[in-house]
Amino acid sequence: MTSADVQEARDPELPGRLLTSERDVLIPLLRSRPEADFALATAACPGWTVRDVLAHCSAALTRVVESRFEKGVFSPESNDRDIAERADWSNARVVDELERGMTEAGPVIAKAGGVLDVLALGEWVHAGDVRETFGAPGAYAGEGLPYALTLLTRVTREKGHLPLHADLDDMDEPLRLGDISGERTPARYIGDGATLVRLYAGRPLPASGYELAGAREGELNIFG
Repeated sequence: MTSADVQEARDPELPGRLLTSERDVLIPLLRSRPEADFALATAACPGWTVRDVLAHCSAALTRVVESRFEKGVFSPESNDRDIAERADWSNARVVDELERGMTEAGPVIAKAGGVLDVLALGEWVHAGDVRETFGAPGAYAGEGLPYALTLLTRVTREKGHLPLHADLDDMDEPLRLGDISGERTPARYIGDGATLVRLYAGRPLPASGYELAGAREGELNIFG
């Protein structure tokens, strides 16, 4: 067994650090963009504009902060309702709600014992969706990437996901994601961390610059 196989104890503060690190980059970016940019279509979320993605994210985090988890929460239907409820809001109000959520959700997620950790990862991925739509640097990368990869490793292990050994260009140690029981031969990935996130989040991939063996791209998607 290598250091990549060791199951470390959950860090309850990690999701909050991921959210606040992204908040400090994303919120100033959003406040600097013209109103028209909020109507741009996102390639990662077909049918959703930048504003739709932001409304979804701010609503989800507000639900966490306010502990509102009714039946069917976070389903596609629930997400659509959350976006529709914010249809009359100004873009600035949506951004304000998002900033509050990214600031206040961390402690709530920490106390939840791990069941909400994947939500923080999903919010970070959506921030990457917005940055990529804008053509801004750092989509699915930046300061939060090490936190995101740690969460991704834990989430895929807890799900018993397809095992994968990742040799990352931007990390010294390899990652072992998914099932580490040894019952299945791990797939292999060579490339950067941002592309690995894209694979697991089902986002558009670069044409080159990475290698994946023993698995198809679609098999890694953890968000469906």
